[in-house]
Amino acid sequence: MDMEPIPLRLLPDTAEIGPNGQLIIGGCDTLELAAEFGTPLFVYDEQHLRNRCREAVAAFGPGVNYATKAFLCKAMAKLAFDEGCNLDVSTGGEYHVARAAGVPADRLVLHGNNKSRAELATAMGEGIGRIIVDSFDELDRIESLVAEGSPIPNVVIRVTPGVEAHTHEFVRTGQDDSKFGFGLASGHADLAVERAKSSPAMNLVGVHAHIGSQVFEARFFEMAIEVLAPFIERHQLPELSVGGGLGVAYVADEFAPSIAEWGVAVRNACDAAGITAQVTAEPGRSLVAQAAVTLYTVGTIKDLPEIRTYVAVDGGMSDNPRPVLYGSGYEAFLPREVDADRSRCVTIVGKHCESGDILVRDGQVPSDLQVGDILATPVTGAYGHSMGSNYNLVTRPAVVFVADGKARLVVRRETFDDLLARDID
Repeated sequence: MDMEPIPLRLLPDTAEIGPNGQLIIGGCDTLELAAEFGTPLFVYDEQHLRNRCREAVAAFGPGVNYATKAFLCKAMAKLAFDEGCNLDVSTGGEYHVARAAGVPADRLVLHGNNKSRAELATAMGEGIGRIIVDSFDELDRIESLVAEGSPIPNVVIRVTPGVEAHTHEFVRTGQDDSKFGFGLASGHADLAVERAKSSPAMNLVGVHAHIGSQVFEARFFEMAIEVLAPFIERHQLPELSVGGGLGVAYVADEFAPSIAEWGVAVRNACDAAGITAQVTAEPGRSLVAQAAVTLYTVGTIKDLPEIRTYVAVDGGMSDNPRPVLYGSGYEAFLPREVDADRSRCVTIVGKHCESGDILVRDGQVPSDLQVGDILATPVTGAYGHSMGSNYNLVTRPAVVFVADGKARLVVRRETFDDLLARDID
């Protein structure tokens, strides 16, 4: 079993070990953050977020799209926009938050396999930058809205290229059997492009393909590009979005390409396939995942001799449902002694009324872990806050951004009164 300290490469860019062995991020002592803001607490390294946004812009050019479903609040929307990214939103809610943050509509890209008429009307009325069209029904809605006076939008056709990335079945999106997009093999993609070209209600500007999430091997992107090349050439489409899906390392034995390496692989594949279209992408997880750690307080330790030791914390599947949904692995460590060997095997669980409420199964922690300790799980910047819930009516955690020795609260902790805000007597 792993006896080593937490690998520093899994921590945010500015992470360092303080004079007393404690974890410092953005110049802030994480133990002090836990005391000030409470736990569970998402702590984001603002410089890390900016570094990854800049890396994405350098790799794919200004206007590369940040996939906001990974993590979105007004502060994150403003940061990504300020660093030169467009924002990819997939619902009216994500659109509303981005607009509330001051992001212009023409810097937004609207996704979604079942966009409502109301969502389309709002986006089109405010001058959305791109609509990624996902179905023939959506083409009908756009034409109907334009007939009623909505502005003509720029559209991109989403194509499912028939490439099946080796990732969890729930996050594969590029195979023929998918709820997303128009199938290439079925001929639906060609039909969609021809219809969009001939329609006076839309301006066709490109094609989009997304093969899935947590993709570690560039060859899957290369395969998709190779498959798409004849289609792009046949229709003379000026833009190509290769979507997102670049994997990130969550545990000690995982390694992932950088955004820069991903960009080089994609561009080389496009050059080799003879694609001259403007190429962009939609990184999400790879921008934000490693930027954050989640801090918890240990509440109980239940030792079952010869079976396992359960360590229960004050969060769980309500702030990180990925282990329950995908069987995702995480590491854990004590921010009070970052470089301590982790020789004790435990299973870290949450406080919810589900046996499946497990954050880290058979994880390694220091031997002196005790009740009351602050425990951290790294690489929690993507899909924790955004997929979180109020299950068991647990209040959702606060979010802080840290930089230059200062912490700013960007999402306050929910209160019990918040849980009643929508109830009607």
